[in-house]
Amino acid sequence: MHRDVKRVASLIHRLSSGSAAKYEVEDFGSDVVSGMNQVCDRVENAGCNSGRCRYEVSYGDGSYTKGTLALETLTFGRTVVRNVAIGCGHSNRGMFVGAAGLLGLGGGSMSFMGQLSGQTGNAFSYCLVSRGTNANGFLEFGSEAMPVGAAWIPLVRNPRAPSFYYIRLLGLGVGGTRVPISEDVFQLNELGSGGVVMDTGTAVTRLPTVAYEAFRNAFIEQTQNLPRASEVSIFDTCYNLFGFLSVRVPTVSFYFSGGPILTLPANNFLIPVDDAGTFCFAFAPSPSGLSILGNIQQEGIQISVDEANEFVGFGPNIC
Repeated sequence: MHRDVKRVASLIHRLSSGSAAKYEVEDFGSDVVSGMNQVCDRVENAGCNSGRCRYEVSYGDGSYTKGTLALETLTFGRTVVRNVAIGCGHSNRGMFVGAAGLLGLGGGSMSFMGQLSGQTGNAFSYCLVSRGTNANGFLEFGSEAMPVGAAWIPLVRNPRAPSFYYIRLLGLGVGGTRVPISEDVFQLNELGSGGVVMDTGTAVTRLPTVAYEAFRNAFIEQTQNLPRASEVSIFDTCYNLFGFLSVRVPTVSFYFSGGPILTLPANNFLIPVDDAGTFCFAFAPSPSGLSILGNIQQEGIQISVDEANEFVGFGPNIC
């Protein structure tokens, strides 16, 4: 949770209206070309030394990786992709420790998707496994991976933040009833502030304070029969469910532009935080106008990104 808070604070800082000049460096420009010098010139905090490109990349949660940039040939089944820029980390901290690496699926020419755009059609689909299940998740690339029967919503562009996927959220619902929140709360303004970002790197969904409080209060109103527990970390709405074999809770829904409504399974919004039966409402207020749809709320739902046609899809498959 501590790292999650640091990441959210970093995202808010980078996407605030006062930091446009700082963030525009993320838009690296033209397509990747062969040649170490040209790759190297487009990576932040990089420089060539003795024919090698040294890089340093840090993240909002405190993680970082330092090492050498390399051009690699990747093979997916029968598809071979040459000259893909990959960082070989020699000094790593945080989320890089104990993991094989980090796969950048955001926009921008230096991301994994940006470098493979010719082979994938700027499209991919993924499913994050629900906690406590034996199911398998998946990640598929290519326009042919776009599912039939998904609920499609428009992908929103923010020129100030080309690596992020914005979606147009209109409102929130509890127990099948829409919470009275102005749609303007979730809008991306002309300065590039606000809006709703889909981010697998953030765990807990953040909402502007006015929206969060109305949303939380509606949930509390419909769960008055459940015993409350003390606050835990960033969660201010928790319940003591020790000894309960089953619990009935109201549904939680997202209302999107174009009409689709995404109703979450209970595991995606009421989560265990200890071994003593404490469960918390897995949302938190954002100190700015930015909303972030985190990975807890994405669990078990197939999510597809068709960047070429500017759509994001939810479902129909689960994992």
